[in-house]
Amino acid sequence: MRCPHCGNIEDKVVESRTLANGEAIRRRRECENCGYRFTSYERTEDSQFMVIKRDGRREPFDRVKIERGIERALEKRPVSRMQIESLVNEIEDEAAIASKGSREIDSKVIGDLILGRLGALDKVAYIRFASVYRHFEDVDEFIREIHSLNAP
Repeated sequence: MRCPHCGNIEDKVVESRTLANGEAIRRRRECENCGYRFTSYERTEDSQFMVIKRDGRREPFDRVKIERGIERALEKRPVSRMQIESLVNEIEDEAAIASKGSREIDSKVIGDLILGRLGALDKVAYIRFASVYRHFEDVDEFIREIHSLNAP
């Protein structure tokens, strides 16, 4: 693995940890040239499933896109990198199950999975994500969503 600091390809694995119910491995590595420590992830690659967008287009499922959206919603919130990684893994697993073998899933299902997980993790992140996902246009929509969070 190439060191992101010096470009050297010689490194050693310092720690390995299984993630996502055995579906991924997180490895802490140390460059043998400069000593810089970095993280790599390994996961099995399944045949990719497709996401059906609101306008009917289909595009390949993109884990990175989901991760970016969640990171934006959780920006400056007290949530660790490991919690985010676990959240993304859970959403990816649930999306694969929800596609029911058809290898296609509606983008609305993915958005709802994300909202459900964020609502349980961080209410502020939930509102941030919901405002973009549901295209809030005025303050009243924010208020209604906040009230729905507080409802039993």
